[in-house]
Amino acid sequence: MSENLGNTQPVKSAKKSPRWRSLLIGILGILVLLALAGFGGYENAIGVRNQAKTELINSQLMDQFQRALVDEQFKRYDDAKQRLTFILQNDSSFPGAQTEMAKILVLMSIPTATATPTLTPTPDVRGQQAMFAAAQQLVSAGNWANALTELDQLRKQDPTFNTSQVDGLYYYALRNYGVDLITKQGNLEGGIYELTLAERFAPLDKDASSLRDGARLYLDAASFWQLDWATAANELQQVFSAYPAMWDGTMTAAQRYQFASERYGDQLLEQSRYCEAVKQYQAAQGVGALDQTAAKGFNQAYQKCYPPTPTAAAPAIPPIATP
Repeated sequence: MSENLGNTQPVKSAKKSPRWRSLLIGILGILVLLALAGFGGYENAIGVRNQAKTELINSQLMDQFQRALVDEQFKRYDDAKQRLTFILQNDSSFPGAQTEMAKILVLMSIPTATATPTLTPTPDVRGQQAMFAAAQQLVSAGNWANALTELDQLRKQDPTFNTSQVDGLYYYALRNYGVDLITKQGNLEGGIYELTLAERFAPLDKDASSLRDGARLYLDAASFWQLDWATAANELQQVFSAYPAMWDGTMTAAQRYQFASERYGDQLLEQSRYCEAVKQYQAAQGVGALDQTAAKGFNQAYQKCYPPTPTAAAPAIPPIATP
């Protein structure tokens, strides 16, 4: 009797041990999965934060680069050098920064010419208030260039005089002068420059900012003229859709867009891309009549892209039987 009881006890323990071991392994597996999931979420959050940080740094570097260009125009070479040094410390491959830094270092090495005492201009002895009033009158009359000259003289004589009001006049004169240079004089580079200076005093309004972007795109498209008709036509189409009358002193955006579309159509025709050529010719037609070369190319491309449908042959008439 005692021998049977002694034999059954080890068998019962052997059955329990594997079940507890399986349960323990399952719990450990769940904990491992939870830890991995938490680590994955943490890594994803870190990636999002790093991407946002990179975008913010790139925006700051671009802002500093634009300000360095303005400093260079005003011959503030020390300020420009500091900005470019900051850019290169954060991104040594930033586009244009190395070239601009070399340019600034060359300009800084040029000795400043000393003025001859006999040629010293007579100082302007008018009071600051009179100069400020004159600048206001010029701004009211829309004489932007002379208003800016008056403001420069005032600020040179007394940088602290009515600072906020003078800054406001600067912004208004620079903003409108830049717009006039682009829209009335076809001086796109000059207009972009004046608008960039205005942005130092306050953010540009939507119209002025859009006009500057259009002028930049126009100049970029013109740089591909006769070199890459596809790119020129594509970029000019964007300028044409917003500012068809924008011009650079030689051609309007509409004229350039039409001509580039015609030449790109000719190019596509030579490559036997007939249907694409038809679209380009039609885009040019939307602006004005095609020139002789484009009109001839359009007819050829259209016939190849849309060949005439062959007409069915008339049924044969059986001969009339002779009685």
